[in-house]
Amino acid sequence: MSKFVVIGERIHVIAQEIKDAIAERNPEAIIRRAKEQLDAGADYIDVNIGPAEKEGAEIMPWAVKAIQDALDNPPLVLDTANAHAIRAGLEVYNAAKGRAIVNSADAGDRLSNLDLAAEYGAICIGLLMKKGVPRDNDERNEYLQTILEHAMEAGLDPSEDVWFDPLTLVIKGMQEKQEEFLEFLRILKEMGLKSTCGLSNASNGMPAHVRPIVDRTLCAMSIESGLTSAIMNPLDKELLDTVKTSEVILNRVLYADSYLDI
Repeated sequence: MSKFVVIGERIHVIAQEIKDAIAERNPEAIIRRAKEQLDAGADYIDVNIGPAEKEGAEIMPWAVKAIQDALDNPPLVLDTANAHAIRAGLEVYNAAKGRAIVNSADAGDRLSNLDLAAEYGAICIGLLMKKGVPRDNDERNEYLQTILEHAMEAGLDPSEDVWFDPLTLVIKGMQEKQEEFLEFLRILKEMGLKSTCGLSNASNGMPAHVRPIVDRTLCAMSIESGLTSAIMNPLDKELLDTVKTSEVILNRVLYADSYLDI
């Protein structure tokens, strides 16, 4: 069983200092946030530049090179809806420490991002959606089949090269949908497929003191259900401790009294 992959979520254009860093082409805040997350235990860093419709093909390679040049080529997730920006980022990406991850393809207009990932030897996240969030697991399965078929046609190995995201839905307003999410993780596990999600999406809209509790609990339940990676906040030490403890309890990591320090 592979190690659970922690993808750091804190380089996101929604954060004002990241937005300013991009606008000013000053990478200081981006590099600092990347280093903080790596030091905390992140395996990958998500680089979310937003839609970036106008300058994405310039912004993404700039950000990729800034982080990798400063921090000895950490593995990155290239996160944008702009396929031209993803391509530009992949062209400068250094895979010495790990393959790039394309975030993301879906079963609709972004299906061709699977071809892009195959062309550059990258992993691709497959969102189980088309134009909106899936209504139920039947719809998730429909989208899964579409992505699986296209991935194989592109020459990708669905069990290794595509990480499927069943989509975490907001608990505050969609509480009844959470069991379906966990059930679909079990389906992916039974199929031998890797999975990921934006963990903190589920706690959106909750009070600040509640969100970490929800994220940690959902993380443990999701790992038990088969989740193999997540885009999450590695600076939440208790969240990282939850990941480590889940892996010990599931017998994926050999127990030692110092396991939390590893």
